[in-house]
Amino acid sequence: METLKQAWDIVRHLDKYLDQVTRDYGSLTYALLAVIIFAETGLVVTPFLPGDSLLFACGAISMRDGSGLSPVLLAPILIAAAILGDTANYHIGKAIGPRVMKSETSRWLNRRHLDKTHRFFEKYGGKTIILARFVPIVRTFAPFVAGAGAMNYRKFIVFNVIGATAWVVLMMGAGIVFGQMQFVKEHFELVVIGIIVLSVMPMVVEWWRSRGQADSPASDTSEASKADETV
Repeated sequence: METLKQAWDIVRHLDKYLDQVTRDYGSLTYALLAVIIFAETGLVVTPFLPGDSLLFACGAISMRDGSGLSPVLLAPILIAAAILGDTANYHIGKAIGPRVMKSETSRWLNRRHLDKTHRFFEKYGGKTIILARFVPIVRTFAPFVAGAGAMNYRKFIVFNVIGATAWVVLMMGAGIVFGQMQFVKEHFELVVIGIIVLSVMPMVVEWWRSRGQADSPASDTSEASKADETV
């Protein structure tokens, strides 16, 4: 419980912690941030890392006097980390994905998250790799599912590069633009919480809709009729 409280405190005060880390570790901060972004996108067991809010904080902090972070240098590093993360995740999915997707229980992977991401793919196709960058949890599982489903690698890498670039540029850009406003500086914690809420909102809406469909007898009848028509 204490660890969770500490983690939540870091997320809430990302600007203060990031500022402190930059002062303590200097240029090594670039490597640390790259590792975090890589882990969130590349390791299926770390979907809880604060990607969106971290990128926003990076943009905001990098524009402050004496921050020690250069947005011109940081952005390419984080884009590369995001691309490498998804690429590693794709190959992990290709190696073990088919077995995991068939398994009803897994010690390491959340079945509900896998199913949710699979539905995301069915709805948006290859563009999921781009769109998922802006949806927490889904962005961690999307490349894994792509690898498990044997998505063409050339197509995947194109979507991967576009998605990573758009995600880092937009989120860091938002931090650069809005992070200098006095209101944001004074209420950074509220802004970070707002980013988290907005990021999670699509998942909440999707969960609520799927819950309503699951509880609806009409939905079951409709699905059955669709299956009969397919047969």
